Amino acid sequence: MKYFRKAVIILSMAPTLLFAQIKSLDATLSEYQYPFEVHYIDLKSQNNALKMAYMDVHPQQANGKTIMLLHGKNFNGAYWEKTAKDLSQKGFRVIIPDQIGFGKSSKPQSYQFSFSQLAENTKAILDQLQIDKVIVLGHSMGGMVATRFTLLYPEKVQKLILENPIGLEDYKTFAAYQTIDQAYQSELKNTAETYKNYQMKFYYDNKWKDEYQPWLDLIAGWTLHKEYPQVAWDAALTSDMIYNQPVCYEFKNIKTPTLLIIGTRDRTAIGKDRAPKEVQFKMGQYQELGKKTQREIAGSKLVELENVGHLPHIEVYPKFFSALYEFIK
Repeated sequence: MKYFRKAVIILSMAPTLLFAQIKSLDATLSEYQYPFEVHYIDLKSQNNALKMAYMDVHPQQANGKTIMLLHGKNFNGAYWEKTAKDLSQKGFRVIIPDQIGFGKSSKPQSYQFSFSQLAENTKAILDQLQIDKVIVLGHSMGGMVATRFTLLYPEKVQKLILENPIGLEDYKTFAAYQTIDQAYQSELKNTAETYKNYQMKFYYDNKWKDEYQPWLDLIAGWTLHKEYPQVAWDAALTSDMIYNQPVCYEFKNIKTPTLLIIGTRDRTAIGKDRAPKEVQFKMGQYQELGKKTQREIAGSKLVELENVGHLPHIEVYPKFFSALYEFIK
């Protein structure tokens, strides 16, 4: 009987042991080392003095092309490490920004977040580096930033790649509005366990692998630090941006050669928990949304990855990179 009690105690401690290795991280990840040297650009934006972080990976043998990798909402530039290394080996210069409000960049507490503003901030990096033409790859929320960037500055974008972008549908037509204050309170409740449960459900089909852990540790580490309210506030502001600033109505205006890389198992949809039960199942149907978006972007190409979730470049990297390189080589 005592062995049974010991087993019960150990099992009850499992979540605590599982997340014990996660380190507390401040708002700008100052103690976390990115895979490449981090540079900063100073921005004067909306009466804020901001620092925007980015990595600039130079190839040993340049092919003359530059590609910019734009991260998703629950991520930062670090998760592009393998993609950037392989692109660099192929001769590409790789620019990897952390958007304002994310990663190592500033977390302003009074800021009107918009995709146009994020695109303008991103352009400032390219202007400082004197880069006139880029290939743009955006994942998740980065796909919405990439779309807006391409619409605002089509002369700069040689090719556009959207990897499981969010914003392929207008979330306002499904889900009830949530105030920023409500979103903030919800963000404050996040823990390593809630983040992992979300990722397991929407990203990885409830199948966890060790290689997923670093991308959980980064956002979970924030929740353990006294500066987490700064991060949570910006997360609430950017959630509001995603909900209120759809890009799906403007795909028809994109003239740039475009590739969609879509994991068809993905069911990510902002505000799904606020939609009526009878509507929720209609949201985030990427096996349909990918095809719909391809029809709207004239001449675009669609690569569907069957039984793959929200992060093809993490979950099935070889298939992802093969599709990407075939389009940009």
